[in-house]
Amino acid sequence: MDTNSTKSYTKYYVIAWVFGLIFYFLDYVIRSAPAVMLPELSQTFSVNEIRLVTIIGTYYYTYSTCSLIAGIALDRFGAKYSLFAGAFILGIGCLLFMISSEISGVAGRLLQGAGCAFAFPGCVYLASKGFSAKSLATAIGFTQCLGMLGGSAGQFVVGPWIEEGMHIDIFWLSIGIFTIIVAFGLWFVTPADITEKKAESVVKKQGILEPYKIVFSNPQSWFCGIISGLLFAPTTIFAMTWAVDFFQKDRALDFHTATISSAMVAFGWVFGCPLLGYITDKLKRRKPVLVAGALLMIITLIQLLYFPDILTTKYSMFLLGVASGAAMIPYSIIKEANPDNVKGSATGAINFITFGVTTLLSPLFSRLFGQTLNNTLDKALHFQQAGLFWIIGIAIAILISFLLKETGEGKRANSTKVVI
Repeated sequence: MDTNSTKSYTKYYVIAWVFGLIFYFLDYVIRSAPAVMLPELSQTFSVNEIRLVTIIGTYYYTYSTCSLIAGIALDRFGAKYSLFAGAFILGIGCLLFMISSEISGVAGRLLQGAGCAFAFPGCVYLASKGFSAKSLATAIGFTQCLGMLGGSAGQFVVGPWIEEGMHIDIFWLSIGIFTIIVAFGLWFVTPADITEKKAESVVKKQGILEPYKIVFSNPQSWFCGIISGLLFAPTTIFAMTWAVDFFQKDRALDFHTATISSAMVAFGWVFGCPLLGYITDKLKRRKPVLVAGALLMIITLIQLLYFPDILTTKYSMFLLGVASGAAMIPYSIIKEANPDNVKGSATGAINFITFGVTTLLSPLFSRLFGQTLNNTLDKALHFQQAGLFWIIGIAIAILISFLLKETGEGKRANSTKVVI
């Protein structure tokens, strides 16, 4: 009887995970879609493009901070209530983008970031409940791939819709309502975790924030988050926010080509994340693959900036996306570098640090290169200088990676041999 009950609950967790995948897909669609409608959003909110990009960047303020809240909420209240709240908040944030006001734009983007912060941790939580240990890594990898497909669709699909005349209000209304429907779907199909009593007993023994104290007191956690943030930034800030504008104005590409080229980064992620993850497991080393991926990002950017005739822009951006899959490797390292009892909090912590880095870099890049996009006379030089900004960031990530301790199985095996 207990076995049948467990199997029944497992089935419901898998169904809930599927709804969670839709939520995570929508997360990335909503995160990347504003990049293909900058002029339209500027008109809606009555702001210039620099101010608009600042508004779009507020997403990362709440995304980074609410990543910590999401971890605590999942541990305390389970997935049913946490994921419903996250998806519902995301849907409201989308609907606010229909109001012609700068204040509603800021509020909407803040709510979008807050809601999206629950998507990935929630999917991982549901996967851990619905899949066996043998298939858990595959389920999590598939989750990440679907998110990247969402990021690609936010430009690949939405871009042509806008180009063909779809009004942005129709887009935000449709995706907002659909996200709220998904929220209620999560509410109805996700089993209510009977964990409150367990959580209360745990909280009595240790405070809610105690796991984060452990994670944040470990320097390796900070190294992981900073490295991941510096490797994420070229995709989240440049590809998903600025690339369409830069390709149109600095490279003189038409809107369709600029949109497709920008979307290729997220599409590259679909292949890069599982590929580099597979290589790290095969080599039983984390750091060599991390450094190699970062170096490939630099090589690809150099080719894009200084030798654009070797590969077309869309292929260069695809390779950049594949290589930037290395940004996910620190997510494995931080879990292995911290005690078993804080691995869930480690995911929230690295999200917080990673997107904290993004939050700091976004306004800096906008001031240095975004606000000069329309005024510069030497377009080629401007594009190269903007790209050099990301190359420097990736180079810093490589230098910091040498401070990381190898956590792969191969290193642990070698250490055991030495001790013996």
